[in-house]
Amino acid sequence: MSPFASDPAPRADAEPVTGPARSRWPTWLGMALTVGMVAGLAYELLGQGLAGLTAAVPTHPLFYVSFALFYMALPVGDYLIFRRLWGIPLSGLVALTKKRIANDVIVSYTGEAYFYAWVRERARFVTAPFGAIKDVSILSAIAGNAVTLLMLAVALPLGRELLTAAQYETALWSTAALIGISAPFLIFSRRVFSLPRRELWAVFGLHSGRVIASSTFTGLAWHFALPEVSIGTWLLLAAARLLISRLPLLSSLQKEGAFLVFANLLIGERDAVTQLIAFFTALTFATNGVMLLIFGLWTSVTKRSAR
Repeated sequence: MSPFASDPAPRADAEPVTGPARSRWPTWLGMALTVGMVAGLAYELLGQGLAGLTAAVPTHPLFYVSFALFYMALPVGDYLIFRRLWGIPLSGLVALTKKRIANDVIVSYTGEAYFYAWVRERARFVTAPFGAIKDVSILSAIAGNAVTLLMLAVALPLGRELLTAAQYETALWSTAALIGISAPFLIFSRRVFSLPRRELWAVFGLHSGRVIASSTFTGLAWHFALPEVSIGTWLLLAAARLLISRLPLLSSLQKEGAFLVFANLLIGERDAVTQLIAFFTALTFATNGVMLLIFGLWTSVTKRSAR
């Protein structure tokens, strides 16, 4: 049974949250991170973000369908994971979408802090939420690395002619780095993870499916916008996007900027592709803003109706 307040009874293996754990700090932390999300998003949109909106706008409707599926792949994947672990209610999907936005516009893993605060404030009964969120985050990175390695194995042979010798060598070193980053977590897994092994495998599988779905929907969106571009180019760019997303201590928007620079270096004067990537990035910024506006209006309406 779910440990959340909407459920009638606690889980047998959980303990009630009492004392300091029920303080108001999760609320204040959640509010602070929400303000940070809005401030970071406004900075990006008023800076380089709007420049992408002046580029050519795709007209194929399936581009926008694919983009919507790409955008929701991460929060839906996280929802399925935490629904399995804790039985979180459907409202948790809103919190997990905000988690995505926080990671997008601030710095990686601020979204995890936001979600942790959300869980601590709403759960009547809790079984080590920090350990579970930590495990889910590490497995997300490992699954992302694994899928990236798989995509690189497919993309590098197909896109070999698009790379210079130096770029190809960099790709090989990046592949080795991904393996090196993941190896310690696998070797010392018993000391690193707190969830049961069966749950770890289930979470890893859900993360892998989510990463594959997200990359697939990204590739489909690009394809529907520019069907004349070769599959080798799209695969190489998709693999590069995943590779850059593994960089630590950067917001997702900063990673998108780094990816745009890489794409410019890779494809040179192919303006249509670089404009598409710029538009895709700017559309992500704008969608984050629209989602925050919707969530804010919904919160305001529900609070008024509760009075």
